[in-house]
Amino acid sequence: MSVSLSRRAALAMGAAAPLAAATRPVLAGAEMKGPDTAKHHRFMLGDFEVTTLLVGSASRDEPQTIFGMNVSPEEFAKASEEAFIPADKVQFFFTPTVVNTGSELILFDTGLNPKGITSALDAAGYSPDQIDKVVITHMHGDHVGGLIGEGNETFSGASYLTGSAENNHWGSAGGEAYSNKVRPLLEKFSFIDDGASVASGITAVAAFGHTPGHMTYMLESGGEQMLLMADLANHYIWSLAHPDWEVRFDMDKAAAAASRRKVLGMLAADKVPTIGYHMPFPGIGYVAARGDGFEYVPMSYQMML
Repeated sequence: MSVSLSRRAALAMGAAAPLAAATRPVLAGAEMKGPDTAKHHRFMLGDFEVTTLLVGSASRDEPQTIFGMNVSPEEFAKASEEAFIPADKVQFFFTPTVVNTGSELILFDTGLNPKGITSALDAAGYSPDQIDKVVITHMHGDHVGGLIGEGNETFSGASYLTGSAENNHWGSAGGEAYSNKVRPLLEKFSFIDDGASVASGITAVAAFGHTPGHMTYMLESGGEQMLLMADLANHYIWSLAHPDWEVRFDMDKAAAAASRRKVLGMLAADKVPTIGYHMPFPGIGYVAARGDGFEYVPMSYQMML
């Protein structure tokens, strides 16, 4: 027995379908999850396995009290508008990096506190006792804060390295971060200078100004390079497009601007990718020369190929 539908009947059934869907009871509602982002990002650089860790993120009002302190509010607002970002708020990211060389697990900077760095390491599949070396790019609190918590050393099995000029400054100047987080561990620290080797394929590159001994680090493996630029530039627009804009946290503002121009110029000329501690997470990108400044080009799929 065969059944056929007339054209009129078929149209009537089709018209009824949306009505049936509209009157069907909702079986389950989904709650709002809230904003979220990945906490780590891993890729290969030659034979190195590199993982960036998001240990914290925070928004701040009135960013021109931090960036572009030597330009007019109108100029700051114009640059922000052209980059599609607000001129009255800024989002900060805090991004230590783990490098697995194949023989050592090396952590660059430790975030604001032990909980942040240990949670991020755990999410990335690591534990603090696996870290062989901790390299401190400079001794501001958001870079050394994870070294010690409530008297307990976070990376008890690790050795520590930092720039000798950086330690010499803070050893004399003191400061809460140095006194509470670094000084108790000084016997385990080694101090290095520009051009020193942290491990095979990892070289210190001085970029003074943000702090008196601020260091960046060049990674080289399998014919590939990447620079960990730490706080050489603290914002992807206000520091790169305008490298001469003054930043409140730069201790020697003229030297910091000179370091930015020198290192960013090298990255642009040689097309070397970089990881920026305060760049939008995952903090990985390229630098292109644009006019009198530079443009930050976020990584897409380059490190997947």
